[in-house]
Amino acid sequence: MSDTIYDLFVIGAGSGGVRAARMSAGFGAKVAIAESRYLGGTCVNVGCVPKKLFSYAAHYGEDFADARGFGWDSVVSDLDWPRLRDNKTKEIERLNGIYGNLLRNAGVELINGHARFVDANTIEVDGVRYTAKNILIAVGGWPFIPNIPGREFAISSNELFYLDKLPKHAVVVGGGYIATEFAGILHGLGVEVEQIYRRDLFLRGFDTEIREQLAIEMKQKGIALRFNDNVTAISEQGGQYLLSLESGATLLTDQVLYATGRKPLLEGLGLENTKVSLNEQGYIDVDTGFQTAEPSIYAVGDVTGGMELTPVALAEGMNLAKRLFKGDNTVLDYSFIPTAIFSQPNLATVGFSEEEARERYSEIAVFTSRFTHLKHTLSGNSSKTFLKLIVDKKSDKVVGAHMMGDDAGEIIQGLAVAIKAGATKADFDSTIGIHPTVAEEFVTMREATR
Repeated sequence: MSDTIYDLFVIGAGSGGVRAARMSAGFGAKVAIAESRYLGGTCVNVGCVPKKLFSYAAHYGEDFADARGFGWDSVVSDLDWPRLRDNKTKEIERLNGIYGNLLRNAGVELINGHARFVDANTIEVDGVRYTAKNILIAVGGWPFIPNIPGREFAISSNELFYLDKLPKHAVVVGGGYIATEFAGILHGLGVEVEQIYRRDLFLRGFDTEIREQLAIEMKQKGIALRFNDNVTAISEQGGQYLLSLESGATLLTDQVLYATGRKPLLEGLGLENTKVSLNEQGYIDVDTGFQTAEPSIYAVGDVTGGMELTPVALAEGMNLAKRLFKGDNTVLDYSFIPTAIFSQPNLATVGFSEEEARERYSEIAVFTSRFTHLKHTLSGNSSKTFLKLIVDKKSDKVVGAHMMGDDAGEIIQGLAVAIKAGATKADFDSTIGIHPTVAEEFVTMREATR
């Protein structure tokens, strides 16, 4: 039994947990954090960071082809997958070290091992018990693969980051961020890809028009999209995998990647020893201050079923630290959170989709622009850029911005500040653009398309 009584004990050293621990320690609290796997959580190790590195790599093949239109001829060899994979791993290991240093420098005690609840104020890690006034659950999620025959032959995105070799052909199952991103990444790295999704169009919840535009572009690049279908079974066949589909069709492939969502990583946490409750979807129930049904226990990040985005977890961790140790009870504002999908091409959005806006506002104006990027007037690349603004007519406020194209995330991040601040369409129209850029199109769209 540890003699130390902590002000805060954090379970999980991912984005939200590390931020809460560091900030709380900075406010003078006695803090410990337990992690059984890797520092930095999903985002650093098998999520945002390595995915973005792979996304960069996936663009180079197309960039090399585009360069010919600008007078550059070069001999390009095949991708050296082991070099890319290992360089990525070295960078992740460097980041793991940085996270450890950040915690230690902040005065947070780092405990390696699996933590479980003994009771509302007691945690056990590898036989040692720790007492804390407040305990934070920030364990994140884990990839979910449905229980179908042959599921053992499928991999998740976790394993894809460490493949011994790239397959010649891969099937990606799913229609969310991860599935759509990896369909593009694998294709860009030279893999023949087919993406299967059980509904009629991927990226449910995003603006329908931009989803449709992305589907057009992905098909044009050579990614096969199979909607309204699903895998019912997987079997091994001569070193490959045979997929049986609901439609009655079959597919033969070298690799099956499942990206069908993530579930909270709560198994073995000992929640049964507390009053913490779960909702119908299996996420931890919390109030607006991240407090669970057990007053001493809090939860942030993906385990609560909110927007499963790293910046959201960071904001929640910061908010909780201020709430517990600075007396700041400000409720976190989740409106106008920007997000990007690093698909091929990229997609980014902030605010409401057209469908959401029509339900929320009495009358809206929609502005769209679809055009060829200046770069591609010489490259010969047939890709299109698509921009969309949604305006509440009554207030003239811009309530949605959507983009598909190069650097979409970078551009939408800037617009998110303006939209969060309540910028009107008149503000956009009176802003002088930077020419020639794609971003200037957002301040030159004068005629509503509907």
